[in-house]
Amino acid sequence: MLKRTRALIGSLTAAAVVAFTPAGAVADTYWQCVPFARLISGIQIFGDAWTWWTQAANKYETGFQPRAGAVLCFKPTQRMRLGHVAVVSQVLTDRVVQITHANWSPIEGSRGKVEKDVTVIDVSAGGDWSQVKVWYDPSRDLGGSTYSTHGFIYQDTTARVMAASGLSRVQNGAIAVAQSAASQMAGAMRPGQGPMSVLSQAAESTDRIAALIAAATRQDNDPPR
Repeated sequence: MLKRTRALIGSLTAAAVVAFTPAGAVADTYWQCVPFARLISGIQIFGDAWTWWTQAANKYETGFQPRAGAVLCFKPTQRMRLGHVAVVSQVLTDRVVQITHANWSPIEGSRGKVEKDVTVIDVSAGGDWSQVKVWYDPSRDLGGSTYSTHGFIYQDTTARVMAASGLSRVQNGAIAVAQSAASQMAGAMRPGQGPMSVLSQAAESTDRIAALIAAATRQDNDPPR
């Protein structure tokens, strides 16, 4: 109980720091992906991102389909040795989501920045989110790399309460202005629209992204070419 209380106080304290930071200052704050994901998801796992999937066992529900508020866990790579975690902010289709995460794209030449509501596409053969492409701000497009993931860690009731507290403070503080660099496809994929409308607008946005979405949303019995 003491450990959970300390975790709650820690998350709310971090949120309060962001909340009372003057507007625009968040752009100068260096965020690692782990504390940021913990803050806005409420999921209380600590340690490097690559350990989150194992730590989640017997503590949180996990799975392979996206849900808003869930944490997507990336496997380590040679260039990303500590792995990565990102929070699903919106599910657009069963193969396209938006995430909010920290320390991914260099923004104006700097690391440690927050990117809000950027696009991730499932490009796995089986539609299980084991392989994804992620928006990369310097190219203003999906990045050229494909990343392997473990899956999603889902919020429990406590995490949802903590996330509501943390996220409201972050949003009120300055995250909304921190990196809305995602005018990109997130601009085309407006909340509340149906999947067909989303895909149609994405196709107008860029042929390459449209092709990836088309590939991602093929029927499972249509093998990749």
